[in-house]
Amino acid sequence: MSIALAPLAIFAASQIGTPGPANMALLATGARFGFRAALPFVAGVALGKQLIIWPIGFGLMELADRVPLLFEVLKYAAAAYITWLAWKVANLRLSPGQGDTRAPGFLAGLVVHPLNPKAWAMIVGSFTAFVGPGTDPFIATATIAAVLFSCQALMHPIWTLAGDRIAATLAGTAAEPYLMWTLAGLTVASVLFVLFGGGI
Repeated sequence: MSIALAPLAIFAASQIGTPGPANMALLATGARFGFRAALPFVAGVALGKQLIIWPIGFGLMELADRVPLLFEVLKYAAAAYITWLAWKVANLRLSPGQGDTRAPGFLAGLVVHPLNPKAWAMIVGSFTAFVGPGTDPFIATATIAAVLFSCQALMHPIWTLAGDRIAATLAGTAAEPYLMWTLAGLTVASVLFVLFGGGI
């Protein structure tokens, strides 16, 4: 009965700190609306991962084994949703008065990770790679939940602040549309990598 805590923490930091659909959404939200206005969205994104961790810890993977087609459909539906979000990002402009005038809130952030293929892959990987046989499900789930949330609490605001700082430099310049298309492209690329390069 064991959990490889240090390797789990390194894995979590590497996954949460690198580009993916959620981090691109945080970057774009910080860029469009500013760091402070984006904080409720950041909190929702961070807590949304818990909506996946706990069901997986208490048997969702058994259902996935029994009904694999259901999860395959959900995976591609989630990828389509995130690609649609990327299209919206591509057409956003950072200048005040264009597009939405209010930042997405807590509830909008809460659904990001349940619809994020990278999040599912990361959580499943955490359980399968770092939890020893016979470990109590509650202890394993609570440990993974705490480690991932700690990394998110540190790194999600950094991505959001980076978007805010980029916007302060590029808003209203000729480089602005290229920035937004780049963010959208990275979002789609991260989804495709998870789907076809070792996804859930």
